[in-house]
Amino acid sequence: MALISSFPSDLSLCFKSQPTLSHTAQFCSKTLPLMHRKNFNAIINQPSAKVEIPFLGTGKNDPKLWEDDFLQPIPKHPYEHPSYAERCGRLISEIKNMFTATAAAGSLDNNVFQLLAMVDNIERLGIGRHFRKEIKEALDFVYRHWGERQRDLNITALGFRILRLHRYPVSSGMFGHFQRANGQFLCFTVQAEEEKVKGILNLFRASLIAFPGEKILDEAKDFCATYLSQTLQKTDISSHLLREISFNLEYGSYANLPRLEARKYIEIYEENSSWARMGGHDKILSLAQMDFKMIQSMHQQELQTYSRWWRDSGLSQLKFARRRHIEYFFLACAICEDEKYSAFRSSIAKLSAIATYIADTYHIYGTLDELKCFTNAIKKWDVASTEQLPKYMKVIYTALYETINEIDQNVQKIQGQDTVSISKNIWKSYIDAMMQEVEWHASGNISTLAEHLENGKFESGTHAIILQSLLLVDGILLENIIQKLDYPSRLDDLLCLCLKLIGDVKSFKGEVDRGEAISSTSCYMRDNPRTTKKDALDYVRNLLDERIKELNWEFLKSNKVPTCSKDFTYDITRGFLHFHQDRDSFSISSKDIQNHVTQIIIDTIKM
Repeated sequence: MALISSFPSDLSLCFKSQPTLSHTAQFCSKTLPLMHRKNFNAIINQPSAKVEIPFLGTGKNDPKLWEDDFLQPIPKHPYEHPSYAERCGRLISEIKNMFTATAAAGSLDNNVFQLLAMVDNIERLGIGRHFRKEIKEALDFVYRHWGERQRDLNITALGFRILRLHRYPVSSGMFGHFQRANGQFLCFTVQAEEEKVKGILNLFRASLIAFPGEKILDEAKDFCATYLSQTLQKTDISSHLLREISFNLEYGSYANLPRLEARKYIEIYEENSSWARMGGHDKILSLAQMDFKMIQSMHQQELQTYSRWWRDSGLSQLKFARRRHIEYFFLACAICEDEKYSAFRSSIAKLSAIATYIADTYHIYGTLDELKCFTNAIKKWDVASTEQLPKYMKVIYTALYETINEIDQNVQKIQGQDTVSISKNIWKSYIDAMMQEVEWHASGNISTLAEHLENGKFESGTHAIILQSLLLVDGILLENIIQKLDYPSRLDDLLCLCLKLIGDVKSFKGEVDRGEAISSTSCYMRDNPRTTKKDALDYVRNLLDERIKELNWEFLKSNKVPTCSKDFTYDITRGFLHFHQDRDSFSISSKDIQNHVTQIIIDTIKM
């Protein structure tokens, strides 16, 4: 299953029997103008000829989740007025001064904790981009005074996590100082119950960025998860702390989204009286609230433009496919809020939506002959090659062709070179991987696990979506750096592999219920005939855990790939993983996801 964009493994039913059910989709009624299309919706008014295929919809596609009234014009807010930007500017200056004052006041241990707490709060509140220089200086100060035997678990765990995420070399061995023979972890200097809980919570957060071979962090993760789950049942813990625990247990690190965390943490931070006792609490909170509102207003206007593109492209008229376009825009906003990256957000959202339509074409709608024609048309990358395609495929091809060229024009303004050839090659690899799965199913073969995962690295679609978008972010890049981004590196392989594995894990129950054949679990059972389904699923889960640790290492180690590119790539992957929390939300759009979209883009926050 393509994790970004595929239906929940329904492909396993394709081509196994003669088609028995026809269905009709509305397509355009005349030859599509291939460039500079205007008023596209007006010409999509007649059904095409019926296409005989086995209809494989699960009944849970729910295209009505995003009704038209959700996308009605959103009125302008006062947060767009220059006075708000001026107020934010004053607060930013005052908070910058707080960094200097904090480093100079009190004892060394207290200064280290205060700086770590300040960095942690500012980053989780979504305003870290305003203080990159100050955060770097603060963490340099902390690292100069960092020791292997800290006396407090809370400071140790908080510092370890922040320093590692900022690529300072820190060892997990320091946590051995807090572990007892029975596997429990103790907070030596803490007496109050809530302070103990905070220490365990920070240890849990630290354990989520483990590298391969860090057994003590595996043990810490298991201990903390049990401890925190039990803490949720207590009645003598502050509500804001319980909410923070619940959020971290649900989303952890690799499925968390920066913008969603900012929305949640603003509410938690506002309720936390302990922060109010620290200087500057009100200023930090006010900046976070105003910044969130200003960015949200900008995202709302971008959503209107993006929604018009989706309608004008004709994709909205293809009823057989999932409508996940709004969720993809949410994803782009949730990982990248900065106003200067509007083109990046647009690129991620558009390419993700197109990839979904392509995947549903291969997985549930296209006949084998149609898919062969579509594959050849993509490889030729010539609009003339679409003449033999069904009308619905022309719509998808045209959307991809025009979007790739549009993005390339923006990339050329930044990079000074044509990158269409890079994009074409990546999308060809994606299409080849999709077609490979079709051919496996058509022949009735089950691939080996190694073959399944190797093909899945491309079939996930991640690389096709990410690369061209990243070239809109970093400013001018040297050609050899662009080649490094283009070349399937170990980081890229791990990103795609993790997405493939978690998709297979989350869709496992549905696959079993439907008797479907192709997934990591079924491929493992093919390789190991005596294995039970439970054993196979456990194996895949363990494989996923180990690959995530490798992903952490590849993401955080130093190399010549720009840090900004690695950060955005990692965050995009976290976004896709977010959709798979507790369910296969790529296949079944959930109310939880709808609530997240509303919280981030529509609903305002109180001040």
